[in-house]
Amino acid sequence: MRIAGAQVNLVVGDIDGNLRVILEAMERAEEAEADVLLLPELAITGYPPEDLLLRRSFVDQNIEALRQVAQASESTAVVVGFVDRVDGDRHKDDSVERGLANAAAVLADGAIRGIYHKVLLPNYGVFDEARYFAPGRMPEKLWGIGGFVAGVSICEDIWSADGPPAQQAEAGAKVLLNINGSPYHVGKGVDRAALLAGEAQRSGAAVVYVNMVGGQDELVFDGDSMIFDRTGQLVYRAAQFDQEHFVVDVPVSGEWHEGGLVTVSAGRSRREETPRVPEIRSRLDEDAEIYAALVAGLRDYVRKNGFRDVVIGLSGGIDSALTAAIAVDALGPDAVRGITMPTRFSSTGSVNHSIELAENLGCRIDEIPIESIFEEFSGALEPVFAGTEFDVAEENLQARIRGAILMAVSNKFGGMVVATGNKSELAVGYATLYGDMAGGYAVLKDVFKTVVYRLARWRNRDGEVIPRAIIDKPPSAELRPDQKDTDSLPEYDLLDQVLRRYIELDEAPDVIVAEGFDREIVLRVARMVDRNEYKRRQAAPGVRITQKAFGKDRRLPITNRFKD
Repeated sequence: MRIAGAQVNLVVGDIDGNLRVILEAMERAEEAEADVLLLPELAITGYPPEDLLLRRSFVDQNIEALRQVAQASESTAVVVGFVDRVDGDRHKDDSVERGLANAAAVLADGAIRGIYHKVLLPNYGVFDEARYFAPGRMPEKLWGIGGFVAGVSICEDIWSADGPPAQQAEAGAKVLLNINGSPYHVGKGVDRAALLAGEAQRSGAAVVYVNMVGGQDELVFDGDSMIFDRTGQLVYRAAQFDQEHFVVDVPVSGEWHEGGLVTVSAGRSRREETPRVPEIRSRLDEDAEIYAALVAGLRDYVRKNGFRDVVIGLSGGIDSALTAAIAVDALGPDAVRGITMPTRFSSTGSVNHSIELAENLGCRIDEIPIESIFEEFSGALEPVFAGTEFDVAEENLQARIRGAILMAVSNKFGGMVVATGNKSELAVGYATLYGDMAGGYAVLKDVFKTVVYRLARWRNRDGEVIPRAIIDKPPSAELRPDQKDTDSLPEYDLLDQVLRRYIELDEAPDVIVAEGFDREIVLRVARMVDRNEYKRRQAAPGVRITQKAFGKDRRLPITNRFKD
């Protein structure tokens, strides 16, 4: 069976733009004489459309786009995701409540040949599909595509061992076609591959998994589309984080099965042809994978929201250095503007290291000293602050002056400010509201400090881009004399271990202590995390790379007296 896949980057709400992408993929598949083309889940609307689904005109336009796609279909069958309207249950007053379905249409020869409704709706983590969609019924029909019996399903449907694909195979399907909008997190690709291989082995059917790529707010879709033969052997894997159109001749067994079969196309003879089996792409290692996700997330957030360039405050520290490197890799050096803003507490090295970093990256850097501004603010506040010691108020004042300057440059020239804080700092509140937290996007928001160091070293693998001195020096906010992060926080190696258990694994403090961690440190860290929920609620969105990021994944009340 000749299978085409379109691993494409779509934009939520850009129905016309998505339509053009879909039609181009269909032309490619027809030229390749594919039996079937798979496009991602909700390809017409983009994924996830969230509360756009509550707008009737949005759903209407998506259905009209599907009609246009159907009219353009030819001999290659097309499986494309869209939002369908469905009738609900009949009520006592004889009215019928209408709902929506996350759907896949099967198109061919200028017509809609059938529609499948997603059965298993994920409603955990970043997924909220039960808010919008009614679940489909277990599939009652199979498809005759390319001379073989096929089953069609959507994303979560294949994550259950007894889900729709398994039932389709039991009913006679020999190839299982699964379209996806599956967001990335570290390690997910390996889990997916094991799941899909296991489904192929259990069902004795070839499994085709097609995913989208690109960033959508916090989410990043990594592609990594895969095909497995009926023995569970990997036949093809597409690139990670890159768009790709592929065509693969997949060995499929079996004969026509007439019961409930909807014939879409009779297939083409391939006896005289050399099978098309492209080279299997290698999987990225973990650091390369994370870095690629951060680049994709920032690039698409900037471009899809209409910005041309970005502004980044360069402190001479590791976080701003890595943020700048990611921005240059995502957007190019001409689209990145760094600003260093020293005060009396800034070391000479911090300014020089920022300049060296900008030179290595090839991006612009401006130096705007803020000492005089800080003195003016301090003088204005002196009558109010009289009799008090220099403390966090004066420290945060410097950060807020810097935030105001970054936003002024953004307003004047149109570049989006990228915040540079990491997950460790945001978790414990070691960040200043309206200061270093200012920005439209926080690319390191879900990256622990220890991983920041790993990624900086990985970025330097082919030559020094981030100055070695930045990586080697002890981290400091440089807001008072001789300040070090460890004055306020445990060492990051220890802090990140506790944070991962408390935030991502939802372990209670007593459980963490039982694993060998110091009780005083664990309770202190937990208290800092709990009391800084209000800050995180005001933070910019950022790339999600773990299974539990701040934002959609982790939802705690700000007003909260529970103590564990």
